[in-house]
Amino acid sequence: MLTKSILYVVATPIGNLNDISLRALDILGGVDVIAAEHVQTSKHLLKTHAINTKLMTLHQHNEAVVAEKILTLLASERNVALVTDAGTPGISDPGAILVDRVREQGYQVIPVPGANAAVCAMSAAGITNPHFLFYGFLPTKSGLRKRELEALKSQNCTLIFYEAPHRILDCVADLIAVFGEQRQLTIARELTKLFETIYTASLAEALRWLQDDSNQQKGEFVLLLSGAEIQHKSEISDQAQHTLKCLMADLPLKQAVKLATEITRENKNQLYKLALSMKTEK
Repeated sequence: MLTKSILYVVATPIGNLNDISLRALDILGGVDVIAAEHVQTSKHLLKTHAINTKLMTLHQHNEAVVAEKILTLLASERNVALVTDAGTPGISDPGAILVDRVREQGYQVIPVPGANAAVCAMSAAGITNPHFLFYGFLPTKSGLRKRELEALKSQNCTLIFYEAPHRILDCVADLIAVFGEQRQLTIARELTKLFETIYTASLAEALRWLQDDSNQQKGEFVLLLSGAEIQHKSEISDQAQHTLKCLMADLPLKQAVKLATEITRENKNQLYKLALSMKTEK
């Protein structure tokens, strides 16, 4: 028996309809109403699992209005589940406005975790960088898209984007224009579905791969772009140079470098190279 007046945020499969938790099925079968992005899509999922709960539509164009209707249901001690067509509500999908309003009014919001395309792609990409930035969908226009990408150019973490099939070629071309041809790109296509594909290559090779096979341009895409290389500090501060110069005036080179390293905490190898150049200049 579910506690009353709760909004459940329920993740649903991104492709394979069996990728749903037992808990999610219990919640969907036990609430009074399910708010779904597209009713027909959710009906197919519910029918597969023999669930007959009443459905109402909540999408990006009516979310604010429907949120008020859901608040009325919660006020009358009804329970509501929120789902989107695929994956986790509020992650590049409707849901955040509703959740914000429900929490603002003091009602409990309970997440029921499950499938997420970005995390699914990361888990199978073999990317060793432990950090990532999830961006979601880029702007649809090339000019705006490049502007957003320029702002991300210096990020050292893996960048994760979602992209639609009719924009995939233009999107990868813009990635090349901003990041160059050599950054690594993992293309994860149709995850958990029949034609699931995970392909990793340089941006230039990835674009050719897409262009050479129109079948690889179909479906929903997750793009994982390698981050910028970390720029290690190479310049020695003026203070460190002055310290080294003073020490070299009275000490042997190796001892001067050792003391300068301890005093300034600069890189020993770089200080040694600098000391050699100073000695040569004398």
